[in-house]
Amino acid sequence: MRWELDWLEARASLTPEAAAIADAGTGQDWSYREVNDRAKAIAAWMDSNGVKKGDRIALLAPNGICYFDLLFACGKIGAIFVPLNWRLSVDELAFIIKDCEPTLLAFHSNFTKEVTTIWGEEDRCIQINGTRFSRVIEQFAGQREMHEIDLDEEDPLAMIYTGGTTGKSKGAVLSHRAIIWNSISTITSWNLTHEDTTVTYLPLFHTGGLNALSIPILMAGGKVVLANDFTPEKAIENLIKYKSTIVLFVPTMHHMLVKSQQFLEAEFLDMKLFLSGGAPCPLEIYEAYKQKGIAFKEGYGLTEAGPNNFYIDPSEANVKRGSVGKPMLFHSIKILDEDESEVPAGQVGELAIKGKHAFSYYWKNETATDHAWKDGWLHTGDLAKKDEDGYYYIVGRKKEMIITGGENVYPLEIEHWLCAHPLIREAAVVGIPDEKWGEVVTAFIVLEEGAVLGEQEAKMHCRQKLGGYKIPKVIQTISQMPKTHVGKIDKKQLKKVALAASDKPVS
Repeated sequence: MRWELDWLEARASLTPEAAAIADAGTGQDWSYREVNDRAKAIAAWMDSNGVKKGDRIALLAPNGICYFDLLFACGKIGAIFVPLNWRLSVDELAFIIKDCEPTLLAFHSNFTKEVTTIWGEEDRCIQINGTRFSRVIEQFAGQREMHEIDLDEEDPLAMIYTGGTTGKSKGAVLSHRAIIWNSISTITSWNLTHEDTTVTYLPLFHTGGLNALSIPILMAGGKVVLANDFTPEKAIENLIKYKSTIVLFVPTMHHMLVKSQQFLEAEFLDMKLFLSGGAPCPLEIYEAYKQKGIAFKEGYGLTEAGPNNFYIDPSEANVKRGSVGKPMLFHSIKILDEDESEVPAGQVGELAIKGKHAFSYYWKNETATDHAWKDGWLHTGDLAKKDEDGYYYIVGRKKEMIITGGENVYPLEIEHWLCAHPLIREAAVVGIPDEKWGEVVTAFIVLEEGAVLGEQEAKMHCRQKLGGYKIPKVIQTISQMPKTHVGKIDKKQLKKVALAASDKPVS
């Protein structure tokens, strides 16, 4: 294969004995030489079993070194790594398996029941925490003879299935080029070095867990610590124990963290930066980190692009709260109106992205691919605006924008203000069809434990800052927010609840 595509081989040559990956659950760790040797052994085993360039290799497992074993092995022989979301139902997993038609399914014993149901082909599956997998690595260690392959940077390396909240999941195909350039741009824009360590709690079946920090830090020669089962207490323990310098959590995890007693008492002596991604972050999180004297900022990305796209200096993040910053190196960004024209500063439009870090296409879905790509630009479906200083802000999803009485309402603005109330833990805003107004603004809130807040009091809070047409007509308190499989608030489910309550048909 082309040497520049197998950057792990080069990294293992440069810093063979440096710490690469650790497992916080088992206490095991591996050097770059060991990580590369494992990948070469598995690649040789797959090659000897007839795995060819372009074949899909699926994995169903919690966070563990198996993700890197298979990803890097696939990279060496031209196969396509397909990490499966273990939070999905059996039917959803069966759909993805049927869609991508893997040659091999690797799985953790935690999911034996699911694999038995959806797969059933014992000769084409392997348990990654079993003795057979360990014997494969031992048996094929040092074996170098494999079939020659002609590998190009545009060849697929991974396929990550999107959340599918608006329909069936789509397989976003990421080439060698996309994954390498996301890392290059992240390393250079965020100033990552071999001295950086991250603790990866985000699931590695998701682009945030795999590509936001884990792969870039490994390319830079740093250390990735893998962890499962997030709790604030255990996360803080691991961040301190492993001397984490940078970490990425989703807003829900940040909220749990800053509300814990351990956070108030802990000293993060090695931490340079707490990052938030996956969804816009409530502004109260900024304040919690500021009070603690810890650098915090937001990022923005999606499976189809990176997922890293912007950079903001932590010193600017508190001044420009809510901003994701400016485009990273090697990325181009536009904000477009309905006519595909760029909008001026201060106006809202759809965010479009161009760069070598972007995905290639949706697997077996030409219609969705054509909808996403227009004139070489990836249309994200996210609404954004840019201020006079060139800083970008994510306003919300295009499909979530509410039009009420002819006025455009962006749910994120209302959600941020609702979350500024000391008794409100989480908030989500949706639009419900209405004959008079077109749509009515409807809010759902989750209160802090033991708190009591009436609907009229919540509306009075909204009137302090929001225009009349933005104030929710209905504010409903619920015990917990429904979440998607990657931890985002599931607004599709909330809309169903609101429609059912109003006796309107569910669309």
